[in-house]
Amino acid sequence: MTRRDLRGLEGLDALLGRPFTARPEEVDLGAVPARLAAALGVPPVPDTTPVVEEGTWTRDGVDGLALRWSTGFGSDTRAWLLRPAGERAPLPGIVALHCHGGMKFHGKEKIADGPVDEPRVAAFRAEAYDGVAVANAFARAGFAVLAHDAFGWGSRRMRREDMPERTLRAAADAIAARGGALDDAARYDLHAGPNEDAVAKTLGVLGTSWGGLVARDDLIAARVLAARADVRPGGVVLVGLSGGGARAALAGALDERVVRATAVVAMMATFDAMLDGYIQRHTWMLMNPGMARVGEWPDIAAARAPRPLFVGFARRDALFPLRGMLDAEARLRAHYRRAGAEHALHTAWADRPHSFGADTQQAFLAWAGALSS
Repeated sequence: MTRRDLRGLEGLDALLGRPFTARPEEVDLGAVPARLAAALGVPPVPDTTPVVEEGTWTRDGVDGLALRWSTGFGSDTRAWLLRPAGERAPLPGIVALHCHGGMKFHGKEKIADGPVDEPRVAAFRAEAYDGVAVANAFARAGFAVLAHDAFGWGSRRMRREDMPERTLRAAADAIAARGGALDDAARYDLHAGPNEDAVAKTLGVLGTSWGGLVARDDLIAARVLAARADVRPGGVVLVGLSGGGARAALAGALDERVVRATAVVAMMATFDAMLDGYIQRHTWMLMNPGMARVGEWPDIAAARAPRPLFVGFARRDALFPLRGMLDAEARLRAHYRRAGAEHALHTAWADRPHSFGADTQQAFLAWAGALSS
């Protein structure tokens, strides 16, 4: 039976050589980072990035520092560095990567509390993070946590007046269907959805991609955090839910300088299984053109084995088929077994829908704490 995402394209996967069917032992993990960089079209990443410190605050047991830097194009990145209140010693570093979630007006605010409350994210967090500002929770647990806006979100979002006419028409129709009574953030998010496809076309013509630009933003952020005197040497941990998990896997695979471990939550299944009706549920950050030339999604996540890797699964995740999640876990274990590092792979299953809930948060913190002890 034809897989749903290949209807009308019967036989194409066979014609292309069924690229997702290689067995784990046939995959050269060492070649994955270069293939990934080529497929994503990642622009050069600067060795150092000047950072501006813009203000401090303390709330709920966390000291915050507002940061800003330029990536060389578009708006500046704005970020928050969070630490346990009053702590002055260097701490292990975590780069907390916000998810996609269909909400692009906000980026870091989805996972981090800044100096003032952002009421609009409360309902979103309740569903995605059990109501927790996870970046702040990680800081209170003893980490220096950087939360930044990725390309396309928050401070890095595109202005509505710069969007093409096709995007504006689609957004106007969506706003009208909702009665027009929407705040500015909600109106923006209705523009951002159709605009993602429009931007993806432009990026492809330029030789890059959504995944490539977001990965570059994340690599810059990881280097910014790792270079700080108040962060312990030895590298930083990347962690994210959903689209943030995709970001962690991509940037982790691409980096050999400052990432010491990667955590991917509710963002792990085989591409092969996802071709049966799941591809269109996902962002361009994951479904970049040419991914079949790189390998399976678990091959990308495991590309730096034996580097420590945490993978959280949500058993009732509607964005991924259970078969694909189970196959991905088996594939990850096979890669780490080949690397002689089965102990370096930690998987955690939660009986819940797509989310980074309290149970998985605690499992992640226990894992990250053990790495830092």
